[in-house]
Amino acid sequence: MEAKAQTRYLRVTAQKARRVVDLVRGRTAVEAIAMLKFQPQAIAPDVRKLIESAVANARVLAEAAGERFVESELIIKEIYVDEAPTMKRIRPRAQGRAARIFKRTSHISVIVATPEAAVKEGAI
Repeated sequence: MEAKAQTRYLRVTAQKARRVVDLVRGRTAVEAIAMLKFQPQAIAPDVRKLIESAVANARVLAEAAGERFVESELIIKEIYVDEAPTMKRIRPRAQGRAARIFKRTSHISVIVATPEAAVKEGAI
């Protein structure tokens, strides 16, 4: 069984988000949530909430399908960060000039799965 969650237009650069996402890729969902509680990066709470949302989605899917659900068995099958549209702003500079300010955003997606489903798909 697989469940997906995503967050879109998050106000953080994709490069900074990938630093945190790389820490939890391939781990169990419970272990990843525990790790992210203590990470100093500003994006860590958002990634933690996203993983918790994917776990909740998996719980709902399991109940709807009548399957058993054990939260500690879920692993993070895929997690990735994509660039989103960049907001472009203008900042005044000396002598009447202007400088561009790029406010970057990103999309983060996560797929959690049971170990049997991940092995079938070839993710592990």
